[in-house]
Formats: sequence, structure tokens, C-alpha cells
Amino acid sequence: MAIDVEAQYRTYGPMVLRRCRFLLRDEERALDATQEVFVKLLESGERLSDEFPSSLLYRIATNVCLNMLRSERRTRIVDGNDVLERIASHDDIGERTAVGELLDRIFSREQASTREIAVMHYVDGMTLEEVARESGLSVSGVRKRLRTLKERVRGMEVEGYG
Repeated sequence: MAIDVEAQYRTYGPMVLRRCRFLLRDEERALDATQEVFVKLLESGERLSDEFPSSLLYRIATNVCLNMLRSERRTRIVDGNDVLERIASHDDIGERTAVGELLDRIFSREQASTREIAVMHYVDGMTLEEVARESGLSVSGVRKRLRTLKERVRGMEVEGYG
């Protein structure tokens, strides 16, 4: 059964907009992102469950905003010492494909929230405190997840990135 996008918009639109405002810190971009969230819901409504709509919309909004921030920060210069930061900075299509495969390997055993935490911190440049607030974890919990992720990445054979 398809999700009633109009009803979801009336009910959860303000929540989605608040989330987008918080992440993007720009009213116009937040409005654009909010619209994109509901467009994605409309496009994927047949495949999605409306069992927990606020959680679904919150996650979609987070991903839309993170993608917007990531695309804006592609030119960001990284120091090259950290594999995760180097992965986040690739623009070449061939390298992005290889990077995508590498990321699949890295995150295959991780919780989805760990990937979101890594994107917020390494790609979007959010502080540990900001990531903790957004993820609902403590700062020490975020720090532990990132440290564990780094240790796993160091333990992998990461050709060309280590």
C-alpha cells in the first residue's frame, strides 16, 4: 500500500524542516532539502513502510542534507593521513567506483548508524559533540565508534589508501 505523502507532509513537514535547518544552517537550502525529502518519499512510497514514519522521514532528511553538504565540500582539502578522509575527497568517476567498493567492504560489518556517524564527522566536518547530538549517542560513544572503525580500516588491506 502506498504511503499518503500529503498526510505525511502535513504531519511531519515541520519536523523534517527543523532537521534540515539544523544540518544545513540555511533557510533556503533547508526548504529545498525538505521538498526533496518528500519527493523521495513520493518516488519510493510503494516500496517503503509507513510503520514508523517519523523515523523514516528523519533518516531521509539526514541523508538528503548530508548529500547536499558532501557535494558542497567535495573541494575540501584533506591532509591525506587518514584513509577515511581520503576516501571522502575523491571526485574522479573511476576512483569513486573503486571507493564505493572499498566503502562497501569497510561498512559491510558496521551498523548503518556507524556509517552516518562517519559521514557526519569525516565528510561534513561536524564535531564529536555535534555528531553525538544528531545520532543520540554520547560523545564517548561516538568517539568509540569512530576509533573502532579506524582500527578495522587499519586492519584491512586497503590497497592504494593505506
